[in-house]
Order: sequence, then structure tokens, then C-alpha cells
Amino acid sequence: MKSLVNEIINRNPGPLWATFIVRHFRVLTAPHKRAGLRADLFLYLLLISIISACQSSNNSKTVIKFWAMGAEGEHVQKLMPEFLRRYPDIEVKIQGIPWTAAHEKLLTAYAGNSLPDICQLGNTWIPEFHLLNALENLDAWLASATTIQRENYFPGIWETNVIDSAVFGIPWYVDTRLLFYRKDILAKAGYDHPPRTWDEWYEVSKKIKQMPGGKENYAVLLPTNEWTPFIIAGLQTGSSLLKEENRYGDFSGDKFTAAFAFLMKFYRDKLAPVGITQVTNIYQGLAEGFFAMYITGPWNIGEFQRRLPAALQDKWMTAPMPGPGANTPGVSLAGGSSLVMFKKSTKKVEAWKLIEYLSEAPQQLAFYKITGDLPAVRVAWNDTAFTNNVYIQAFYQQLEHVVPTPMIPEWEQIAMKVQQYAEAASGEHMSVAEALQALDREVDLILEKRRWMLAQTQ
Repeated sequence: MKSLVNEIINRNPGPLWATFIVRHFRVLTAPHKRAGLRADLFLYLLLISIISACQSSNNSKTVIKFWAMGAEGEHVQKLMPEFLRRYPDIEVKIQGIPWTAAHEKLLTAYAGNSLPDICQLGNTWIPEFHLLNALENLDAWLASATTIQRENYFPGIWETNVIDSAVFGIPWYVDTRLLFYRKDILAKAGYDHPPRTWDEWYEVSKKIKQMPGGKENYAVLLPTNEWTPFIIAGLQTGSSLLKEENRYGDFSGDKFTAAFAFLMKFYRDKLAPVGITQVTNIYQGLAEGFFAMYITGPWNIGEFQRRLPAALQDKWMTAPMPGPGANTPGVSLAGGSSLVMFKKSTKKVEAWKLIEYLSEAPQQLAFYKITGDLPAVRVAWNDTAFTNNVYIQAFYQQLEHVVPTPMIPEWEQIAMKVQQYAEAASGEHMSVAEALQALDREVDLILEKRRWMLAQTQ
């Protein structure tokens, strides 16, 4: 009997105890052993019950699957101890996925009916997965939420999660673009402040070009392998980029044409280098004064602090985007990542608890300190990590003035086409009008399926 008990303990069969009894049935019921084993049998069954109960208790946790991308997937685990302390009946299985593989993996999981319960989703991907009918409508969850309230978020960022007036994601961290610039170079050009309007931006650029050594250098870096400056400029003039419910391109429309033509003046007047071959290292280029202004995002705060020489650390700054009119700042892009639940999840109550937890200001702040991702929740910005950081304050100002790109699955394809025609126009291989008309033709082809699908619903 002792050996049988040891075997139970060693194997810890839990729910398999019945199989174990069957295996040893003959031993337990052998006539010559019945009398001697009655007491032991009672203890034996009692022990099995206890072990089974323990095993059942261990299996009583609800397991939710959470997919997170890039650095977020690597570091979000560090926020889990407090969540598990609050909810000991929930187990969170986190799978980190490289950004380069994330889109394909999500589509494969959708096709195989194996999506997780909760996922980090770039906010430009939300329209695509909404179109697939994969995302949970969060309106009902928000109706009873205490942690998550619309007014706690930057309006433009919140809108990236709204489709047809319904909310399908909760902003997790935010991103936008603004101006990084050399204060000392602008001061030599007669400006003690960053450009606030397009007129000032163009004027200070011309003055920088006229300074000694300006013929070999430039004022602004506007690389055509980045679509963001051209789209930002278009959004600033009020262009919708697309028209007729996002069925057709509107890049050749008056508003986007004005914005595109304005940026092309920087190339035409040699205020910005044409192409990307002239600048192989943006940090070295800014340090050497090859250019004095560059539109980029919050990740470059740390990079500038690490890569620029010590002598230049007090000579660069950030500023909101200049706009076409007197009202400043001009708008910029509403970027970042959101947290979504998938419609087919059977553990939405637990998944929502995790979304609410990660949306709390203390968790947002902790995640910023781990990853550098800017908090989506405004109140987190009251911490001294932001109020004492002179480089980051401009991001808060800019985030109050951001707008989303068109909420359609095809947007990323369209953005690549914008790059292509910006390069053609900047090199004067095409006129502004020719480039934008050609861009609209290609965008219309990209949107052909969308038009067909919308026609079926009418």
C-alpha cells in the first residue's frame, strides 16, 4: 500500500485518479488482501480526493491569451505581478510578436480561428480587423467602465479607435510627429523661437541657407522615404486625402495640392536635400549642421540624447508642428497602439479587466519608464517624468492637435504610393500636378475592391 501511495504522490494524477484506481483494481480487490487493505484503502481514496481537489484548484484559473508586439511584448510582463495580485483567479499568457511578423500572424490566426483574447493593435490596423468582423464592439463595456472614460484621452487619438460611431479599441500608448531643431542655428538666422507658421518655417529656412556655409548645407531634412511630412501637411490644409466616403483619392484636390506644393518649394530652393542618399546618419547630419530641422517622433528624444555630442545637448529642442495659418500648432498624425478584444473570445470579462488595468495612470506611467512609450491617458502626464522633461512637453501640446488618417484597411498601401510620388516630384521628374494626378489614379485602383464592397451594401 505504501508503494501505491508513493506512486500517487510522485505522479500527482489529479483528475486521472480514476484511471489509476482501475490500473490497480486487481491489487485492491484481491481476496487475500481485502481485510488487510480496508483501512489503507480508505486512506488511499482520501489521499486521492485531496490531491484531486488540489489539482482542480490549480486548474480553476481562467487563462487569457494576450499578444503584444515588439518591445511592448517583451516588457509588458513586468506589469503583471500587481494584476495577478488583484486577480489571483486569472492567468495571463503573453506572447511577444515582432512587428515585422505581426500582421501576417494575426491574419493567419483569424483564418484559423485562433486569435487571442486581447491584443495590441496598431491603430491603423483597426479598420482592417473591423472589416473582418473580428473585433469586439466595446461600447457596452465602456458604459459600465470606471477606469476608462473618453474624456481622459487625447481626442484625436481616441478617434483612431472609432468606426461608425462605435469604439473598437482603447488607446494604450500614443505617438505623433513634430519638429526637432537646432536652437543655435535658428538663433544665428535671427529666430529665438521655432517656426510657428508655414511662412516662418520657409523664411527661417531661407535665412539658414544664406548663412556662411549654407550652400553646402540645408535647412530641413524631408526624406522622401517617409510619407508622414506630406500627409501631415495635407491634413493641416484640411484635406480629407480621400473623397466620396473614402472611395477615391483626393490628392489632386486643391487642399492637398497646396500642401504638397509648399513642401516641394523646399526641394526646389535647395532648402532640403533631394532623395535619401545625401544623409546616411541623421544624428551626424544634425550635429554637423548639414540640416537644422527634422520631423520625427518621440523615440528620437532618447536617440538624440545618446548620439549627439555633449556640447550640443543644450542646443537642440522640440516644437509642435508649424501650421499654414496663424493658429498654432498645426495638426499632426494621431499614432500609437490600442488594446482590443476579439469578438470570438470566451473570456471577455477577464480580458476587459486586463485592459482596464493597463489603462490606469500608474500602469501607463510605469510602462513609459520601461519602454519610453508615451501614455495615452492624460493624467499620467502630470508626473515629473514629463513636467521636468523639456523635450517631451511639446509632444503633449502636439497630441492635443492630432487627427487620424483615413480609417480604411488600404491606408498603408496608399501611404507607400504617397512616398513614391513625393520622390518623383522632389526630383522634378514630374510636376506637382502630374504627380498628384498619377497618385490619385493609383489610389483609385487600390480602392477598387472597397468601392465594390460598398456597392453591395446599398
